Amino acid sequence: MKKHFLHISLLLFLLLGFMPLFSQSCWPTFRGDAAFTGRSNADIPEKPVLRWNFVTGNAIKAAPVVCNGIIVVGSVDGNLYGITLEGKLKWKINTGNSIEAPAIIHDGVAFVGNLEGKVFAVEVATGKTKWVYSTDGQIMGAPNFWIGRQGDREIGRQGDRETGRSGEGETGRPGEAGIVVIGSYDYYLHGIDAATGKGLWKYEADNFINGAASVYNGSAIFGGCDGYLHQVTVKDGKLKSKKEVATYVAGSVAVADGMTWVGDYDGKFTCLDLSTGKSVWIFDNQESQLPFIASPAVSDNRVYIGSRDKYMYAFDRKSGELKWKVNVRGRVDASPVLVGKQLLVATMSGDVMLLSDKDGAVKWSYELGSPITGNPAVIDGSIIVGADDGRIYCFGEK
Repeated sequence: MKKHFLHISLLLFLLLGFMPLFSQSCWPTFRGDAAFTGRSNADIPEKPVLRWNFVTGNAIKAAPVVCNGIIVVGSVDGNLYGITLEGKLKWKINTGNSIEAPAIIHDGVAFVGNLEGKVFAVEVATGKTKWVYSTDGQIMGAPNFWIGRQGDREIGRQGDRETGRSGEGETGRPGEAGIVVIGSYDYYLHGIDAATGKGLWKYEADNFINGAASVYNGSAIFGGCDGYLHQVTVKDGKLKSKKEVATYVAGSVAVADGMTWVGDYDGKFTCLDLSTGKSVWIFDNQESQLPFIASPAVSDNRVYIGSRDKYMYAFDRKSGELKWKVNVRGRVDASPVLVGKQLLVATMSGDVMLLSDKDGAVKWSYELGSPITGNPAVIDGSIIVGADDGRIYCFGEK
């Protein structure tokens, strides 16, 4: 019996030794997944070092995304860049106006909007433009993606981070019908056929749409300058619900388990039940009342967000109890990214840092010295971030 047990143990050891570890080589949206939870399973160094930087023609306001070994990021110089993981230019295209919103990558295609109100679909491998769609106002928020065949499926929902295809049980086969959703200063959320660039529907809000719409269970969920939280069916653009939450919502909302978390310009941070539209809890930042521009990151039991009051906050995601707050010495407009047990934070004072998710203790920091507006992209071995000095920085192993 002992001999048999030893044989089984040895076999398991050998099998486990040769089983590949889970790899995250793709960060397809600026918040990692369609619901904008801001979570990553990537394996990053404890003390990252600066490996390289790449210079563009003007400030980088947009968060980078990366798939298939290509970093995609827009610049205020009007160009969309494809950069290799070694920091070399693969391609660039001139979109004709400043790009301040992140792109999204799905099935080898990057979708991005610019301040002229145009949406571009670009092949990531070649930089070739597939189509261009026009809105009637500037675009300040990222696109999102929904696949409508064989059920409601969204890009990156705990799914295939290797290709940027959708997850949670779907196949993500090339050529499946998909809808790009993107907000504009023309007051509309636009639904665009991902294959052709044809407009499918428009949903009208009551003011500018600043942030991106998260996609969850077939709904696009977003706030805007009208102060409402909108739920719109992605398939047809029909309104499901509309809830007044603030005077002005500048960022994007995170969604998990039927709950959504939204920060606003008055310094309030609200958790709502999507099924009822009722507020579960509200944090009112009476000490400063400075805006929450950043989007939150959501773990299994906590939610994290940064403020223009220079603090990072951690709340119990169900009760709203404040677990900790930490002064990070600079305004936080970039959304935090939860990487394992650490919180990756970038500030307007130009610092990139890793905080303990438990108590906010600083584990690592690096001073770039230039304001950072967009959150970093995270893949195995690398942290990629853009700054106002027009550079893309890559941190990793020595």
